[in-house]
Amino acid sequence: MKSRGASRLKGFYRMGLDARRSEIEKRLAPSTHARPFLGSAPPELIDTMVENAVGAFEMPLGIAVNFLVNGSDVLVPMAIEEPSVIAAASNAAKMARAGSGFQATSDPPLTVGQIEILNPQQTGAARIETAREEILALANTTQEALVALGGGARDLIVREHVGASDRLVVHLVVDCVDAMGANVVNTMAEAVSDRLATLSGGRIGLRIVTNLADQRLARATCAIPLHALARRGFKGSEVAKGIERAYAFAAADPYRAATHNKGIFNGIDAVLTATGNDWRAVEAGGHAYAARSGRYSPLSTWHIQDDGLFGTIALPLAVGIVGGASRSHPTARACLDLMGVETAAELACVVAATGLATNLAALAALSSEGIQQGHMRLHKRKPDLPTESP
Repeated sequence: MKSRGASRLKGFYRMGLDARRSEIEKRLAPSTHARPFLGSAPPELIDTMVENAVGAFEMPLGIAVNFLVNGSDVLVPMAIEEPSVIAAASNAAKMARAGSGFQATSDPPLTVGQIEILNPQQTGAARIETAREEILALANTTQEALVALGGGARDLIVREHVGASDRLVVHLVVDCVDAMGANVVNTMAEAVSDRLATLSGGRIGLRIVTNLADQRLARATCAIPLHALARRGFKGSEVAKGIERAYAFAAADPYRAATHNKGIFNGIDAVLTATGNDWRAVEAGGHAYAARSGRYSPLSTWHIQDDGLFGTIALPLAVGIVGGASRSHPTARACLDLMGVETAAELACVVAATGLATNLAALAALSSEGIQQGHMRLHKRKPDLPTESP
């Protein structure tokens, strides 16, 4: 690696954004693109969203077209740097549209906070169970606005001997309404932990949301007439058989399942990024859910039935339309407005449908001309920026 100077920058966080940017740009090679950190986002926004901000990394933002979700036309914003994903999603949505589009549902927005209790007394779990309503009420005192909107702590689940005889874990189940909910749930978990320690006779360990949001699943399905799958010299029936075989391969082999699911997250992550949602949390939950049986498996299924190809997807989708970047970033707000979603559940439905679409597109390409033809055609359009000579 080529050193760009000391990384110990005393007081860097105290500088203003412009000063930090100038300090960093001094260290760049002369051939670097001029002012690479100067994005279009308002400086005052950037400086409040992350620490040690120097600018914005602008991701290409495109619109996937042709989507029909639960009978409604939807324009789907996608922020992604990878060529062909948006085109592929649009093409897959056109295929699905030939069979009435995507049907999608989302579970109630329940998110779980975990409170770990170490060395509880033998009767600790029972005492917590007895105080269930008290604990829920205590949690709700920290989130009066959420409760007023119809949300709040809903349930308490006590799990004994989690990985060890001296570990008890309490799950605090919270209805987050239209928020992703991590901050709300973490606040509640911390608020009730002292009382749980007293009741259990143990000491508190971790208090944190779990990203395995398996009480907050989103599902999408599509039924595509075989003729709609025809492409570049391949009959629709041939493409459908190839997709069905590709799914069977993923179901049998975790090595293939990983790439199968990556194709799903190509679409999901791009929509989550565009709408200011935490794609990292959703990916973590999705991959954990894919391994819930003890073997990593595909998150979608594909089967031929009668004269159609039927696809399904189900995965945890803790998303929000309020709070975080979804609220503060003007582009994220505009993307949500463009989609016309009015609840987090509606957003989850669109996100699940998009994941199924990008999965379909990848499998259709793999089952016909191959994945690289369209991908590389679009990839070659990108200009090469000057790079530093060795």
